Amino acid sequence: MEISLEPWSDAHLDLLRRINTPLMRRHVGGPETPEQLLVRHRRYLGLPSRGGVMFAVLVDGAPAGSIARHRREWRGAEIHETGWNVLPEFQGRGVAVAAGRALLAELRAAVAADPAAPGVLHAFPAVDNAPSNALCARLGFTGTGPCAFEYPQGSGRFLHSNDWRLAVR
Repeated sequence: MEISLEPWSDAHLDLLRRINTPLMRRHVGGPETPEQLLVRHRRYLGLPSRGGVMFAVLVDGAPAGSIARHRREWRGAEIHETGWNVLPEFQGRGVAVAAGRALLAELRAAVAADPAAPGVLHAFPAVDNAPSNALCARLGFTGTGPCAFEYPQGSGRFLHSNDWRLAVR
């Protein structure tokens, strides 16, 4: 099984639609409307201009999920944040771990090339999202405890999340 990351493009809108289900979005407030999904897709396409990147996760060339990193303010400091999705038919096969490791390698290279880039990566999975919390631990993140995490940023809606932290410099 070959797992790779491909930068987000217009070709990945269908993957975003496949992720937008009650099951896949249960920890982040549920599915979005078609209009909200298009706004999200455009935001993903624009991440590189804001110091981030969204990737489609491919398994043997087939779309299997997504993983991202982007900069944001957290508790008075600039950080990198990550988040991911793996479609149900690809779960339990090591896809998220491989995608996470690939993202960490990509981020570490980007941080090494930019001395001004934040040197820490955070993930904020819901406290009841056992697979994502386990993934954070497996990738070497350190749990700093539960927090109220605004998602999406600027929405005024807060999730009961865990704050996981990993130095990337």
